[in-house]
Amino acid sequence: MVFNLVSTGLIAIALAMDAFSVSMTKGFTQKNLTSTQILFYGLFFGGFQAMMPVLGYFCGNVIASVIESLASVIGFILLLVIGLNMIRESLAGEDDEITDNFSFREVTLLAVATSIDAFAVGITIALLHDPILISSAIIGVVAFAFSIAGIFIGRKIGDYVGDKFQIIGGVILILIGIKILLGF
Repeated sequence: MVFNLVSTGLIAIALAMDAFSVSMTKGFTQKNLTSTQILFYGLFFGGFQAMMPVLGYFCGNVIASVIESLASVIGFILLLVIGLNMIRESLAGEDDEITDNFSFREVTLLAVATSIDAFAVGITIALLHDPILISSAIIGVVAFAFSIAGIFIGRKIGDYVGDKFQIIGGVILILIGIKILLGF
């Protein structure tokens, strides 16, 4: 089958939606992110979104059914734990501490949780015999751009809504986890 740039672009946008939503949450809960930290969010989300299809491409169908069945559960659990933690910290009055904290561990967990579905896309790319490196690069660049945009949009929303938006952010992460679990 011939490589289709439009299809790959649409797939990349669909895959980037979770990263965009999570980044938006970070934008309104972490108001003091530096330019470097914002860049790290984009690089982590874009990097994992680019890496997972490559892993799926090379792992193939042998382990695909096992990983696909566990992927949604793993993504759900990661987002549930992070979301519940955000809600707990907001209710405990710890939002000033959270607003200023940037955690590579949390960024990594969020990037993994939002990119697990890209693994299955890699398997599909292999079945269609499309070039994985071009597809993966497009997916990564789109996720990078959507993540950066999400942070800036989240900042604007957070300015209008206020500090307790961290609770809403936690709920959003949990809902994204449920969406991943249910396969929507």
